[in-house]
Amino acid sequence: MSEASSQESDETGGAKAESKPKPPAVAKQAKAIIECKGITRSFWRGKERLDVLDGLDLEIPEGSFEALMGPSGSGKTTLLNLIAGLDRPTAGKLVVAGTEVSAMGDAALAHWRSQTIGFVFQHFNLIPVLTALENVELPLLLTKLPSSERKKRAQIALRVVGLEDRMHHRPQQLSGGQEQRVGIARAIVHDPKIIVADEPTGELDRKSAGEVLNLLEKLNREFDKTILMVTHDPVAAERASVLRRLDKGKLL
Repeated sequence: MSEASSQESDETGGAKAESKPKPPAVAKQAKAIIECKGITRSFWRGKERLDVLDGLDLEIPEGSFEALMGPSGSGKTTLLNLIAGLDRPTAGKLVVAGTEVSAMGDAALAHWRSQTIGFVFQHFNLIPVLTALENVELPLLLTKLPSSERKKRAQIALRVVGLEDRMHHRPQQLSGGQEQRVGIARAIVHDPKIIVADEPTGELDRKSAGEVLNLLEKLNREFDKTILMVTHDPVAAERASVLRRLDKGKLL
């Protein structure tokens, strides 16, 4: 994220999303930053074809904070992985941040992903032997930035999540909530347009979960990040401005 910014504090294939008052960052006529048209993702189990996603249509406006709920096996994480460029659809058209990711080659997709998407995982995925600062700096090692600039940006990201005073601590010296905040700092260090969060509070107690959700709200409202969060927790889902439900590969 830039240092300047660090100083700042439907239609879904015929289905209706559950809307609540939108945060200030979302304009009424905001353009779609994520467009899924007829998205199908199939896997094969022997000779049997399994359609995890089945002709799904979805539009998510820029600057929104949306939650995706549904039973296990409904296709939530599969959809998240497609939007994040970690997987490819079997059929359909997927446009994210103005780029048709469903048509990109592997190298181009990897570069696009590193510039556009921030990932927040349920299990934190921090490197135990590295400090918080070093963990946050990791995505920048793939860039041509000099070491001093990488460290400066990692420090800014940790400041945004309220952990500047913990930058030299290793994961085992942090609470679960602090570890997840380090994970979020790592996700935003390259200033992505979109943050995808897969069960970001799944490993946390209620207090720590609340702190992480407060941070996601801050990133949405103050830094205009588009956030798509998969969750089983209705309390977490209530923080989003739009709640969508997925079941058997279709939006309800």
